[in-house]
Amino acid sequence: MKVLILGAGAVGGYFGGRLAQAGVDVTFLVRPRRAQKLAQAGLVIKSTLGDAQIPVHTVLQETVRPDYDLAILSCKAYDLDASIASIGGAMGPNTLILPLLNGMAHLARLEQAYASARVLGGTCYIASTLDADGSIRHLSQFQGISCGPRAGNHAHARDLLQELAQAYARVSVECKVSADIEQDMWEKFVLLASLAAMTCLMRASVGEILSANDGEVLMREALSACIAAAGAAGHAPSAESLQRTESMLFARGSAFTASMLRDLEAAGRVEADHIVGDMLRHARAAGADARVLAAAYCHLQAYEARRARGAAA
Repeated sequence: MKVLILGAGAVGGYFGGRLAQAGVDVTFLVRPRRAQKLAQAGLVIKSTLGDAQIPVHTVLQETVRPDYDLAILSCKAYDLDASIASIGGAMGPNTLILPLLNGMAHLARLEQAYASARVLGGTCYIASTLDADGSIRHLSQFQGISCGPRAGNHAHARDLLQELAQAYARVSVECKVSADIEQDMWEKFVLLASLAAMTCLMRASVGEILSANDGEVLMREALSACIAAAGAAGHAPSAESLQRTESMLFARGSAFTASMLRDLEAAGRVEADHIVGDMLRHARAAGADARVLAAAYCHLQAYEARRARGAAA
């Protein structure tokens, strides 16, 4: 199995680095400066689950060739079009794409570019960041991927993903090959959209929101709209998933926030439309009361407008 990882950032670098540790033939498609840094110092992971400094192979967009069985994308949604262009030269006749983006809207864009037979489903579970020195800092005790074939995928898709899962098992990274990956993706989308909408709207953690008089009520309104949207799409969250989601969204004293809030507070780009905006559209189409999602999306759009003129803070 030959795997191409687009980028070597906080997510792609982490999961690609662990895959390289497992002995898989991994290449990172990066920009020249990142390639130079990786050539000098290797890919550095700092984690309570095991530090690593891994020599890795890199390739540039202008020199990449169609030599790969699998291309893994972990970019932010606002970089999706650039990522699609970047991997064009890597796409051989049987190359499959495993996107690890949040949300659902990217699937249609990837299918438009590369056809549904190539586009797998996937999502990941990790908290990590890229430090100023280029090292990847793992911020949590969890590290996992859920992936699976989708309707219309090539017949060899499941075998390839099983090989991927077996490789990750060698380095203690949980990689589940799902029987219904779009269900898994929707269940995470429900959690993430609720969390991002509320923590960004309130500029606060879950615990801080719940300490407010109407915090729990508003959190439940946001979650209810997301659940309705998932149900209308044919992917109502399971009882187990809802229990897990509620345990995170209604934990008193929790410091839990969406990474989108961290991006917003750093005056960075945010996946407002791809996460909150897309969930809002689904919720409205389902006839749900989506006023909290609408307020959150309005807040994020206003932030983006301020950021565009250099006034974000």
